[in-house]
Amino acid sequence: MPPAIMGIINVSPDSFYQKSRMIKQTDVLKTAETMLSSGASFLDIGGYSSRPGALDITKKEEILRIIPVIKAVCKAFPESIISVDTFRSEVAERAIEAGASMVNDISGGQLDKKMFETVGRLQVPYILMHMRGNPKTMKTMARYNNLFKEIVVYLNKRIIELLECNVSDIFLDVGFGFAKTIDHNYELLKNLSYFNMFGLPLLVGLSRKSMIYKTLNTDPEEALNGTTVLNTIAVLNKASILRVHDVKEAIEILELLKKGEFDILN
Repeated sequence: MPPAIMGIINVSPDSFYQKSRMIKQTDVLKTAETMLSSGASFLDIGGYSSRPGALDITKKEEILRIIPVIKAVCKAFPESIISVDTFRSEVAERAIEAGASMVNDISGGQLDKKMFETVGRLQVPYILMHMRGNPKTMKTMARYNNLFKEIVVYLNKRIIELLECNVSDIFLDVGFGFAKTIDHNYELLKNLSYFNMFGLPLLVGLSRKSMIYKTLNTDPEEALNGTTVLNTIAVLNKASILRVHDVKEAIEILELLKKGEFDILN
């Protein structure tokens, strides 16, 4: 199958990319409509900022931010496939009850030990990401003796745990920017196809991240061109899903690669 596009919807006031911050439900619905009409296959809705050093919020606050939005998007666009971006099992369960269809967990089940059990009971797809620590501490934990080996060991262990919890629909995310230096990120991108060893679809989240704007001495608002370049590399390395702020531009990548008859099928 060709790669799919996941549009990012942040229902939080402190996302690293200012233009992606949405508080009003009307803004969320407008963004969802634009993303879906541009070709997004999924919408990833989250209310907890995972940027480095992000402030913690309570479970109650996270639920209050995202549940009304998920319900509104489902009502307005009943055919949409919604992923909930959370590392909390209770939030994930409430989101699925509200209409979400999959769980995107940045912590790989390590910040809530009930997550795998919950996803198995709910029988929904799960996005397993590699990270160390939490958003507050991850920058201090970007030290590896062998980057690829340690990520593979981590993912393999989590996959076994998920299968034991009856979770079989698993996507992998190597976690660009999460407990990784800029050099780590580029090394992972260059060798992304290495992770095809698992035989599971790869989700790639590079959109407007610091590995782009810090390298180019700019900011997230000016990082679209760099995002497009790196997303193209990811697709050529067999990424199955691109998680992006800018759906139209990501769709254009796929259209151009298809026209050039590049091998982008997974």
